[in-house]
Amino acid sequence: MRVKRQTGAAIHSSGAVAMILAAALAVPAMAQTSGQSSGPSSSDAGDGQAGAGKKAARSARGGGGTYVQPYIEAAQIVTKELSPGDDLLTYSQLAAGVDAGINGARSAGSLSLRYERRFGWGKKAEDSDTISGVARGYAVVAQGVQIDAGALAARTRIEGTGAAVLGPIGNDDSVTQVYSVFAGPSISTHAGDVAVNAAYHVGYTRVESPDALQVAPGQPKSDVFDDSVSHMASVHAGVKPYDVLPVGLGVGATWRQEDVSNLDQRIRDVAVRADVTVPVGPDLALVGGVGYEDVEVSSRDALRDANGDPVIGRGGRYVTDKGSPRVIAYDTSGFIWDAGVIWRPSNRTMLEAHVGRRYGSTTYYGTFAWAPTARSSLNVSVYDNLTGFGGLMNRALDDLPSQFRAVRNPLSGDFAGCLENLGNGEGQQAGTAGNCLPGVLGSVRSSVFRARGIAASYSLSLGNLQTGIGAGYDRRRFIGARGTVLEDSSGLVDKNTWLAAYLSGRIDQRSSFNTNVYAYWFQSGAGSSGDASALGATAAYNRYLTDRISATAALGIDGVNRDAPLEDSWIASALLGVRYSF
Repeated sequence: MRVKRQTGAAIHSSGAVAMILAAALAVPAMAQTSGQSSGPSSSDAGDGQAGAGKKAARSARGGGGTYVQPYIEAAQIVTKELSPGDDLLTYSQLAAGVDAGINGARSAGSLSLRYERRFGWGKKAEDSDTISGVARGYAVVAQGVQIDAGALAARTRIEGTGAAVLGPIGNDDSVTQVYSVFAGPSISTHAGDVAVNAAYHVGYTRVESPDALQVAPGQPKSDVFDDSVSHMASVHAGVKPYDVLPVGLGVGATWRQEDVSNLDQRIRDVAVRADVTVPVGPDLALVGGVGYEDVEVSSRDALRDANGDPVIGRGGRYVTDKGSPRVIAYDTSGFIWDAGVIWRPSNRTMLEAHVGRRYGSTTYYGTFAWAPTARSSLNVSVYDNLTGFGGLMNRALDDLPSQFRAVRNPLSGDFAGCLENLGNGEGQQAGTAGNCLPGVLGSVRSSVFRARGIAASYSLSLGNLQTGIGAGYDRRRFIGARGTVLEDSSGLVDKNTWLAAYLSGRIDQRSSFNTNVYAYWFQSGAGSSGDASALGATAAYNRYLTDRISATAALGIDGVNRDAPLEDSWIASALLGVRYSF
C-alpha cells in the first residue's frame, strides 16, 4: 500500500492484513503442546539477518519445536532514477517484523511478517506505508480432522496491460499491494476398507488500485482485478489396490465457485468422476478416470453514461451495472476423462503425469517432486486451470510448504517471491509454482482466464550457503461475455516467462551476505506495444555488532524495459541500516 501521507485508512488496512497473516499461523500454534523454546540464541549471531532461517531449519529438520524472532529496524535509503528522469531521493525508514515457525507432531507452520514506514526527504520523496508477509500452516484438531490456512501480502508494480512484477524496489505510482488469504478443514476417515476424504477451503484475494498505469497511445488500459471470494469443496471415497480387488477404485465430486467483484463475474464448476488405479509394479501404477463436468462463466456489463461509454469508478475500474442481466461468457458441460501414470520409487521421489479432455479440449497436467537429500528439493509442475486471479492465488498459497524461510529484498524489505523449503522435500501439487510465486502473479487483469504453463523450483543448502532458483512459463487466455466491456479482452492471450533466484550464506561467525535476482518477459495479447521486460538485482552485507544488534549495507537496481513509445524505467538504490532482534 502506498500513500502520500499517513492516513487512518492506511493504518486500518495494514492492521487488518497483519491480523490475517498472524491468524494463518495461529491455527497450528493453538495445537502446539510441546517442544517450545525461546527466541534465537547467540549461536545464531553469525548468520546476520538469516538467523531466524537457521533456527527454522533446525526446528524443521529436528522434528519439533518453535521459534519466534521479532525485530525492529531503522535505515537510510537513497534512490537514483536512471530513466526516464534523474531524480535523487532520500528516505528514512522504520520497520518492525517477526519471523516465526512451529513444527510439532500435530501442527506445522511458518510466518514472515513486516510493516515498514518510509519518511521522504524533500517534496518529491513521498511518505509511504508497506506491509508484506507470507504464512502457511496446518493443525490436526481431532483424529482425521485438519485445518489448513495461508496468507500473503506483497507489493507489486502493474503495467497498463495488467502485467505485474512482484516486490519492486521502486515506489512509483504503478506500485500497489496484493493480499490473499485462505483457510478450511479437511477430513480423512475409513468405513471398513473404504477411505473417505473431504475438504472445504474458502479464500479471499484483493489487489489495491494503483495511482497510475502507463498505457501506449491508442491502447486501452486493462481493467485491474479488484477482489474475489473463492470456494472449493471436494469429497472422495475409494479403496486401494488389493484391499478388495487387484485394482484401486474410487468415486468423487468437486464444487468450485469464484465470485469476482469486477463486473460481478462468476465461475461455477461442478464435476463428478470415477477413477481406477492399476498397479504394474511395486512403484509404478497406471491411473485413469471418467466423469461429467459442468462449467459456467458469467458476468454483468458496466454502467453506461449518456453517450453509451462505460463508467470508470474512483479506483480506475469499470463500475458494474447491478441492474443489467447476467450474460454467459463460457459454458461447457459433458464427458471428461484423463489417463496417466504415477511413479513413486521412494518417499523422496514422485512423478505424476496426465493427459485427458476437459474444458472442451485436450488437457495436460502433472508434477514431479524430488528431494535427493534433506537439504535439497526440486519441484516441477505442468498445469491447466480455468480460474480468476484470486482463485489462482489461493491455490498457490494452499500448495506452499509449511516449513520455510521467506526470501526478502534487502532494500525494499518486501517478500521477493521465493521460499527456502525447510521441510525435508515437501512436494507441491500440480498447478502451482512450487516454492516461488512470481509466475502465479503474472497478470492482474480482472477477466477470468484459462491458465496453462510450466513452473519449476530448486533449492539447495550447502553448509553455510543457501541457494534457490525458480523459473516458468505462463499462458493465459482471457474470457469475456459478448455485449459487455469484457468482450474486447475475450480471446486475448498474455504470456509471461519468469525467473527468480537467491543466494545467501555466512561469511564468518558474525557476518553474512544475501543476493536476489529476478527477470520477467511479458508478451501482451493487446498488441506488441504492451510487451515489456522487468529485471532486478540486489546484494546485501549483514554483520552482527552484538548478539542482538546487526548492521546492513545493500545495493540494488530495478527496472522495466518497455516497447516504444513508452519510456523505460530504471532505479538504483542504496541502504544503510541497523536491526535489533529481540
